[in-house]
Amino acid sequence: MTSGADSVSSTRGSEFAHAVADTLAMAYRNVLHMSRLPEVLVFGLLQPVMFVLLFSYLFGGSMEVAGTTDPGVYREFVMAGIFAQSVSFATVSASAGIADDIHKGLIYRFRSLPMSRSSVLSGRTLADSARSVLSIAILSVVATLVGWRIHLGIAKALGAFALLVLLGYAFSWVGALIGLWARSPEAATTGGVVWLFPVVFISNAFLDLRNMHPFLRAIAEWNPFSATVQGCRQLFGNPGVAESAAWPMQHPIWASLVWSILIIAVFRAAAVYKYRTLTL
Repeated sequence: MTSGADSVSSTRGSEFAHAVADTLAMAYRNVLHMSRLPEVLVFGLLQPVMFVLLFSYLFGGSMEVAGTTDPGVYREFVMAGIFAQSVSFATVSASAGIADDIHKGLIYRFRSLPMSRSSVLSGRTLADSARSVLSIAILSVVATLVGWRIHLGIAKALGAFALLVLLGYAFSWVGALIGLWARSPEAATTGGVVWLFPVVFISNAFLDLRNMHPFLRAIAEWNPFSATVQGCRQLFGNPGVAESAAWPMQHPIWASLVWSILIIAVFRAAAVYKYRTLTL
C-alpha cells in the first residue's frame, strides 16, 4: 500500500512538473512574440506615460485631495492609480492575443500536443505579468521625474509593486476568458477594454472618495481596483488615505490580496473550462 501511495504521489509530482515546464515554455513563446513586435510594446508603454503627464499637469491644479488643490499633492495621490491602471489595461493584450491564436488555428494545434491543458493560458497570463513589471519600472522613472516619491522605504514599495503585479495577473485571467469567447481579435480587443472603464474610473484612482456621489462612493469602496490603489498609497506613504468605514478601505492591503486571489480562482477555472470545450 505504501508503494502504491508513493507511486500516486510520484505521478502527481511528475504531472505538476510537466505543467510548470509547459507553462514556462508557453510564457517564453509569448514573451518572444512580444519582443518581435516592438512597436506594439512601445505604444503600450507610451499610453500610461501619457496618463502620467496629462493627470499631473492638466488636472493637477484642479483636483482636491485631502482638503488641498496643491498640484504636488495630487501628483503623489494619482500615481498609485496610474500604476494600477497600467497593469489593468495591459490585460487587453491577453484577450486579443488568445483570440488571435484561435483565429489562426494555433490554439487547436496546442490542444493536439501532449501538454498541460492549462499551460497555454497560464503561459499567456504569465507573459502579461512580465510586461506589467516592465511597465511599472518605466512608470516609476517617469513618476519620479514629475515629483512622485516613495516615503516609507524600498521594502514596502516592493510590497506595493507586488500588489500591482498580482492585480494585473488576476485581471489577465478575465482577459483570457474574454479572448476565448470572442469571435475575432477585434471583438476581443473591444470586449477587453469595455469592462475595464467602469472598474478603473468608478474607483479612488483619480478622485478622492470624499468628493464622490454617495452611491458611486459605495461602489468604489468595494471595487477590487480601489483596494489595490489604496494599499499602494498606504505602502508608498502617498496622500489620499480615505476616511471610510468600508472594510476594504480600512484594510486595503488584505482586501487587495483577497480580491486578486478570488478573481484568479474564479476566472482561471472558467477560462480553463472554456479552453477545454472549444470547438472548431
